[in-house]
Amino acid sequence: MPVQSVYPLLEPLLPLVRKPVQYVGGELNSVVKDWDGADVRWALMYPDAYEVGLPNQGIQILYEVLNDAAGVLAERTYSVWPDLEGLMREHRIPQFTVDGHRPVRSFDVLGVSFATELGYTNLLTALDLAGIPLSAADRGPGDPLVLAGGHAAFNPEPIAEFLDGAVLGDGEQAVLRITELIRSWKQGGRPGGRDGLLMSLARDGGVYVPRFYEVAYGADGAIVKVAPAVPGVPWSVAKHTVMDLDAWPYPAKPLVPVAETVHERFSVEIFRGCTRGCRFCQAGMITRPVRERSITTIGDMVATGLAASGYSEVGLLSLSSADHSEINEIAVDLADRYEGTNTSLSLPSTRVDAFNVTLADELSRNGRRSGLTFAPEGGTDRIRAVINKMVTEEDLIRTVTTAYASGWRQVKLYFMCGLPTETDEDVLAIGRVARRVIEAGRKATGRHDIRCTVSIGGFVPKPHTPFQWAAQCDHQTVDARLRALGGVLRADRAYAKAIGFRYHDGRPSIVEGLLSRGDRRVAAVILAAWRDGARFDGWSECFSFERWERAAATALAPRGIDLAWYTTRERPYGEVLPWDHLDAGLDRDWLWQDWLAAIDPAGAAEVDDCRWTPCFECGVCPAMDTEIQAGPTGARMLPLTPVTPAAPAASPGPETPVPAGARAAAVPAPGTAVPAGARSAAIPGPETAVPAGARSAAIPAPGAAGIPAGAESAA
Repeated sequence: MPVQSVYPLLEPLLPLVRKPVQYVGGELNSVVKDWDGADVRWALMYPDAYEVGLPNQGIQILYEVLNDAAGVLAERTYSVWPDLEGLMREHRIPQFTVDGHRPVRSFDVLGVSFATELGYTNLLTALDLAGIPLSAADRGPGDPLVLAGGHAAFNPEPIAEFLDGAVLGDGEQAVLRITELIRSWKQGGRPGGRDGLLMSLARDGGVYVPRFYEVAYGADGAIVKVAPAVPGVPWSVAKHTVMDLDAWPYPAKPLVPVAETVHERFSVEIFRGCTRGCRFCQAGMITRPVRERSITTIGDMVATGLAASGYSEVGLLSLSSADHSEINEIAVDLADRYEGTNTSLSLPSTRVDAFNVTLADELSRNGRRSGLTFAPEGGTDRIRAVINKMVTEEDLIRTVTTAYASGWRQVKLYFMCGLPTETDEDVLAIGRVARRVIEAGRKATGRHDIRCTVSIGGFVPKPHTPFQWAAQCDHQTVDARLRALGGVLRADRAYAKAIGFRYHDGRPSIVEGLLSRGDRRVAAVILAAWRDGARFDGWSECFSFERWERAAATALAPRGIDLAWYTTRERPYGEVLPWDHLDAGLDRDWLWQDWLAAIDPAGAAEVDDCRWTPCFECGVCPAMDTEIQAGPTGARMLPLTPVTPAAPAASPGPETPVPAGARAAAVPAPGTAVPAGARSAAIPGPETAVPAGARSAAIPAPGAAGIPAGAESAA
């Protein structure tokens, strides 16, 4: 039977909260399907605010993949801010979707995509508001399955108590397989109840079900063994890998927000995976191998997406977009296609040694220049060798010179602080690098309005990387080094005003470190912090280190361990890591040898990219039965047929139809009908402004190298 919308209850409360438009829905290209016409229903959640979650590429892809499937319904839900949370509790309004405003508890699956571990407390808020028991063990036949995906799901152990399952890797095929198993289970009379469905997903769906595994701990607090607790489930759960991205050209109908968001552009993932081998980068390690989209598919996706959305910027996404084997041809062909229009191109992630004159010219051909961000990561060549970031200071100077000479006046440089073997000098050298960047820009242009912004995040060791064994730098050391660097940047008056400096203190990184490399015992810390008021921990104005310290002391002390045990302690090779039974394809011994190569006292050994050199035997391709898929193909995009307007000077009247994708159109004339999904064309009100403290819009998550989470599963 139909599920009733909660919007009649919600609407009277919206004038009482900040930015109420984020809870209204009705975006261009959003979908509200008939409830009774679907036999499997998904609620997809990004556990952060609407302005951060709506542009998420993974959620948008899965939303479209699921809604394109027959008999399947998918809607979206986001975290509500504390002001609305309080009112929802007072008026007994449950967590809802923004599409149909249906209660989340009514769905078959709540799929949550975690790009960062700092969203864990927001999951608990959503479950509690929805009326879903926090502990998976307490859920019954009337509760949806709670499945996690995204990068953080590669170690779901800290939230295992709250999850029914986790999906590792790419989500496009995985969510459809899960859907089929749920459909078969429902049509077959729900054999075995909830556990019967979970067993089916674990056995045949590639889903990790934590309750089917037992963890044993030793007297020293370390894990001794992780083993199946029931017969029929695998000892190791492998990630999902999509091997033909051209067969999955999503999103084709991107969502256009009704409120201001952190990214407002149409994004196309031009390839997935990275084999550059940066030792800190979890995203690069867990998404191997490299799989490129063809230049023709990219061109088709851009044309389709722009027509469906009316966006004026195209972002070419990947972990390092300039590494696509045909990136120059892609940039030239897209610039040719859209020359003379208001469409601009951007590369949100650009390697120092891959940016070139051709890219600079094509990205700025129409006179608009989006921001350029380069990530040297370390301040000296020595520390960059440790992290296997094989770019030199001279490479950086040549690159920024090219950018400034091509018309850019500002670049952003991203670094990390707290890297293994790091010294004070490695951090203070960032000041010298920034001054050289300004010097290069002034020399290349003859101008003095050149600017450079230095952004720094604290390094967090991540699972499935060579640095997974490393001791995390304590926050006192990180903060002292950042204060010293700030003094260096301000000391030289000739450069101080030209160099911006943005950083976060080291304390949030310690909490992220706890959640990144924690085990099942950390669930008690998360629960205690949440009960103490933890919400939106990725936002500086909401984060409280003292709250997390209290929670850790309360939950961990009885077990003889503490916050430092999880963070600033180096792990030995023989210790069983909480995620060792979860298979990203990487050979554990290869990761260990790469860790030893990084910290070699004689100097770090560097590892080349296996796209262009012999295989380094990381293990992914044979373990996952995959291979690198890269060009060049030699193909080119065909030019688009220009459209000649019939009456270029005329303004649309009431009888003039406005194309569906024309977001930039004028306000409709009186009497003109506005389609139900076209509210996004309205002029945003003052309440749509993004707060200045929106951390997620500035510095990428530490350890993630500022990488967007492509289509990793939101399941």
